Amino acid sequence: MAQHAPPTRGVRLGRAAGAIGSGSTSDRPVNGVVLLIPGASRFSPGPVRPLARALARAGGADGLVAHTLLHDGGACREQEAARAADEVVRRYGDVPVCLAGYDAGGLAALRAAGHEAVNSVLALAPCPGEPVAGAQSPEPVKHLAGRQVLIVHGTNDARSDPESSFRLAARAKKANRSTCRFEVHSDGHALREHQAEVVALGVDFVLGAVFSGRYSRPVTDAFAAPPPLGLRMPLASGFGRSLRG
Repeated sequence: MAQHAPPTRGVRLGRAAGAIGSGSTSDRPVNGVVLLIPGASRFSPGPVRPLARALARAGGADGLVAHTLLHDGGACREQEAARAADEVVRRYGDVPVCLAGYDAGGLAALRAAGHEAVNSVLALAPCPGEPVAGAQSPEPVKHLAGRQVLIVHGTNDARSDPESSFRLAARAKKANRSTCRFEVHSDGHALREHQAEVVALGVDFVLGAVFSGRYSRPVTDAFAAPPPLGLRMPLASGFGRSLRG
């Protein structure tokens, strides 16, 4: 019988939702995991909670499990995300992992994407963080190679400059062609005005990245379009009402 590694210390994952239910037992195989990384403030969760629920509903039958990373206030989010990916491997084996984060969690998802289990990253309104230790240049992007990367940002975000994520996406696109970015026109940092569309976009991306490799037409076009077009793709009002139709 295979020996499982001991639990990863310091990692707290929220209750599993999706393929194995909410705390229940099931023999349904787990074929992929999404780790959701909340923002800096628990009073402004952004779209993380509705995204987690939507992913569990849409992907559970295909074997998707969603866990929300429970942040330890004194820990580095990037390190937490990497340790959480280790914990996913311990629990579920060799399955693809998507890191999906909002605000500071979005930046953590991008920074931790070099983990070998991670095949995709969804960064929602990523906040610029402190420079990486010893780095004299902007956020590193070479570790994103081989991953599917989607960045989503509101054009009226007063907390995190949308242009900062555009510049990051432009550099990431040079290292990794599988990078795109959507702009949510007139929306702010919490992405509240068009939350339904943002959640639908996130679900479409995660299911495509983790399972099928197929996306809705707008996402496919965003990946294929050269910069800056594929990095300033407008998120259409009503997106998600006829996905994959």
